[in-house]
Amino acid sequence: MKNIFQQLNKAFDNKIRLGIMSIISVNSSASYSDLKSMLEVTDGNLASHLKRLEGIGYISVHKSFLGRIPNTEYKITAKGKDSFDQHLKALEEILKQQ
Repeated sequence: MKNIFQQLNKAFDNKIRLGIMSIISVNSSASYSDLKSMLEVTDGNLASHLKRLEGIGYISVHKSFLGRIPNTEYKITAKGKDSFDQHLKALEEILKQQ
């Protein structure tokens, strides 16, 4: 059982980062405003968690304009998908042990 807990990824210990990864892993992408609305977090809180995930290479960011309105989209990277899938598998194994 101890080895299973060691397979959990510390990047996903935080519920906001876990939420971000959950949302963008089942959607092709998610905008900043969509993430903020779905997770019900402040701008500063969301921005810091997005920066952390981007810094470790788990998500990518694409900034553009829709007309004159700035739009920021986030996508999961291959590295992020692999890491998140491994984390979810470890959680499933922990639940099976109960």
